[in-house]
Amino acid sequence: MATDSRMLCTALSDRLMSAEDAAALIPAGSTVGMSGFTGAGYPKAIPAALADRIEKLNNAGEEFRINIWTGASTAPELDGKLAAVNGINMRLPFQSDPICREKINNGSMDYIDIHLSEVSQYAWSGFLGKMNIAVIEVTGVLEDGRLIPSSAVGNNKTWIEQADHIILEVNSAQSAGLEGMHDIYYGTALPPNRKPIQISKPTDRIGKHYLDCPTEKVIAVVESHAPDRNSAFNPPDEISRRIAGHILEFFEQEIALGRMPKELLPIQSGVGNIPNAVLEGLDAGPFKQLTAFTEVIQDGMLAMLKSGTLAAASSTAFSLSPTAMDELNNNIDFYRERIILRQQDISNHPELIRRLGVIAMNGLIEADMYGNVNSTHIMGSRMMNGIGGSGDFARNGYLSIFVTPSTAKNGAISAIVPMVSHVDHTEHDVKILVTEHGLADLRGLSPRQRAHVIIEKCADPAFRPALRDYFDRACASGRGMHTPHLLGEALSWHQRYEETGHM
Repeated sequence: MATDSRMLCTALSDRLMSAEDAAALIPAGSTVGMSGFTGAGYPKAIPAALADRIEKLNNAGEEFRINIWTGASTAPELDGKLAAVNGINMRLPFQSDPICREKINNGSMDYIDIHLSEVSQYAWSGFLGKMNIAVIEVTGVLEDGRLIPSSAVGNNKTWIEQADHIILEVNSAQSAGLEGMHDIYYGTALPPNRKPIQISKPTDRIGKHYLDCPTEKVIAVVESHAPDRNSAFNPPDEISRRIAGHILEFFEQEIALGRMPKELLPIQSGVGNIPNAVLEGLDAGPFKQLTAFTEVIQDGMLAMLKSGTLAAASSTAFSLSPTAMDELNNNIDFYRERIILRQQDISNHPELIRRLGVIAMNGLIEADMYGNVNSTHIMGSRMMNGIGGSGDFARNGYLSIFVTPSTAKNGAISAIVPMVSHVDHTEHDVKILVTEHGLADLRGLSPRQRAHVIIEKCADPAFRPALRDYFDRACASGRGMHTPHLLGEALSWHQRYEETGHM
């Protein structure tokens, strides 16, 4: 071990090796749990070495494929490289890689899209089969074998518990100041032995700073030095600013009506340019001393912590631009006092989301006039990324807000349709829809009332006549007046989009 090594456990010193040697320990057909969540905390060196090995075997006429489980999406160095050499047989529970997406949609890769809060339970219960190997990025290994978690916790605790063997990638590019930021809870259990999780506010700590890891299960330790995938967000455009403005106005109204405190309730935000713009709007608004109970901390939340708009944030991972990552690393002592990183079965736990009264803000692909939301599929059958944690928060949040531009493809396609081509979040879970044109508050409305509000508040004016016409004719048909539909025509709406790109 080098004198500046972060691998301090002498009991594992004989297992230090190259990424290539570690990759050689992963057999074909195995199920591998890898760390990583939204481009943070994923192993960098070992997947690349494994992809090189697979490519050589492919060239020799030998097929080599594995099943990969992660926390959520990772990065091109993992998903992209392994998918490009046809090395992935089955993937779960979330991805955002274009090569993976292509293979999922052409049928050459199986994909299981799961609520992120449920993945650990699936693994513990044996629903997914046996995990053979876990490949986990860590910031360091202590003398006694405990692991300093990296920039994402995700499912790492469960993978370490479930895997027969463990490969550690110790990444010295991750800030040593992450130590102490994590809260790893070891009180989870399967029914009927579950106990209440003692979190009543986002700042509560209930676990340990470190991951426990039996040294006898570790078969390799690889030292690496490589940054996370840190992608810059686009600056807020006019559409994003208008969406943010509608949400801020709505929050002020809710406070005035006594439905929320002036500090709001804990916020959750999906990842992307529009959610980040909403966070920037919150930071510029009148609200102070907010809290977050979310799954990802992105640029907007980091800025809110720095300004004092956000007092504290609980999450499972970061998703930061290069500039924001520099800010985090340069001021890590400040942020360590205000950020808690937990495993995702806690960060996304339905009981906690419901008890804390989380305000959930997520994006969508399309919504229909009755409030059903499709967040995963294009034209009903082509997977985009996956449901991720949006379902955990939408079903259980105090407010479930879905945001989107009103159109796509330069205005050719309406994001508001008569009937979504795939349902991820039913009308029962969607409380607020927001586009640049307005905010539709769906609470307490019947389906036909929701249709009027969504069309008039959220649909692009160019598409409102067609939507009104569909709704009026569906009502006039007399077939099922609770949720009026013309089923054949609702499906043909999507068919026309697919064939012509417009109505």
